[in-house]
Amino acid sequence: MLTLRTFIRLNNALLCLTFFVLSTSCNQKSAKQSDSDTKVASTPPGSVTESNHPATAAENWTLGPFQKQDAINPILGPDSTTQFYCPVRRATVKWEEKDVFNPAAVVRNGKVYLLYRAEDKIGKFAGTSRIGLAISDDGLNFKRMPKPVLYPDNDFMKKYEWEGGCEDPRVVETPEGTYVMTYTTYDGKTARLCVATSPDLQTWKKHGLAFEKAYQGKYKDTWSKSGAIICRQKGSQIMATKINGKYWMYWGDTDMFMATSDDLLNWTPVEEKEKLAVAFGPRPGQFDSRLVESGPPAMLTEAGILLIYNSMNLDKGGTPALPPGTYTAGQILLDPKNPAKVLQRTASYFMKPEKEYEITGQVGNVCFLEGLVYLQDKWFLYYGTADSKIAVAMHKPE
Repeated sequence: MLTLRTFIRLNNALLCLTFFVLSTSCNQKSAKQSDSDTKVASTPPGSVTESNHPATAAENWTLGPFQKQDAINPILGPDSTTQFYCPVRRATVKWEEKDVFNPAAVVRNGKVYLLYRAEDKIGKFAGTSRIGLAISDDGLNFKRMPKPVLYPDNDFMKKYEWEGGCEDPRVVETPEGTYVMTYTTYDGKTARLCVATSPDLQTWKKHGLAFEKAYQGKYKDTWSKSGAIICRQKGSQIMATKINGKYWMYWGDTDMFMATSDDLLNWTPVEEKEKLAVAFGPRPGQFDSRLVESGPPAMLTEAGILLIYNSMNLDKGGTPALPPGTYTAGQILLDPKNPAKVLQRTASYFMKPEKEYEITGQVGNVCFLEGLVYLQDKWFLYYGTADSKIAVAMHKPE
C-alpha cells in the first residue's frame, strides 16, 4: 500500500515550505507507585510551546545504550509460504509475502510475544496490512504463528479497515492481567487510532475507534496514529498505570498529542482552546525536523515520563548529517505533574539507519521503534527496518 512515509516523501517539497510557514503557529498550539494509580501533585496543562523545547544533551534519565544484534538481525523478514483465508476478499492470500515491520512486544510467561505488521502484495494498494504473532524464549529467535491474529473482517470495523488494513500495534498489560492494543486502521483515505483487547495475546476483541465518543465524535474522522500508553515496569511486565486517576497516552505522527482514559478503551484527546494540545513537536535544523511519532509505550520512571519517539528529517531545513527523509529515534522526558511539559530532550538521535536492511526496502532509511521489553535482566528494543523487516537492539543495565 502507499504508506504514510511514501506519501510524505512524494510531497516533501510542498511540506517543507508549509513547515516553515506554519511552524510558529503549530508550536503555539502547542517514588513509590501503586499497582493501579500514581499520585502526583496536579498542575494545570502548561504552555504547549514546549513543542519547540530546546535540545539537551543525553543524561542518565535516558534508557540505553542499545546495541544492534548484528549477528542475528534482521530477526524477521517477509514470508511467502504462509497463507490465510481473507474473509473480506474471500480468497486465500500470502498475508506476509511483501514485508513485515513495526512490531509491538510483550513478555508473557517468560516469553517474548512479538505482534507485527505484515502486508500481502495484492489489492488496491498492493498490500493489505494484518497483525501477525511470533514467540521467543530468548528475545532473539522467534517462531511465527501461521495466521494473523488481528485483521480486516466482515465486522463493524470493516469500513475503517478495508482495504488498507490493521497497522502498527502497541501493546500494554493492564493491572488485571489482560492486554490492550492500540493500532491504526486505514480505509484508503484516513488513518484512525483504534483499540483491541486480549486475554492471551492470540485472541483479540476489537473495541472500535479510540476517539469515537470524545466531544460528540469531534475527532472520529481525524487522522490519528501511534498510541503510546504511559506504563510502569514491574519486573518483566510493562503495565498501564494511572496518573491522578486517569490513564494517559501520547499519540500522533506530526506533533505529539495526548489523550486520557478511565478504562483504556475510550480515549479523550487533550485540548487547549478547543484544539489539540501539543506536548512537543519537530525542531528545525535537527534530526526530528519533519515530524515526531510515538515509539514504544511511554514509561513512568523516577526521573519522569520517558518516551522513546520516532522522527523524520526534512529534505531541506533538517540536519545535513542525515540523508533527507531519514527516520531516526530520540528520547524525551516529560513531567508526571503535567504530561504536556518537557523536562529533558536528547540533543541527537540514539538510533539511525546504517545497515543495508535499514537503508534499502519499501521505504529507505528507516528505523522505526515500537516494541520494548525487559527479559532476563536485559532490555530488548524491536524496530521496523525500511518498512520491510524487523530487527532488535539490546541494552544490559550495569
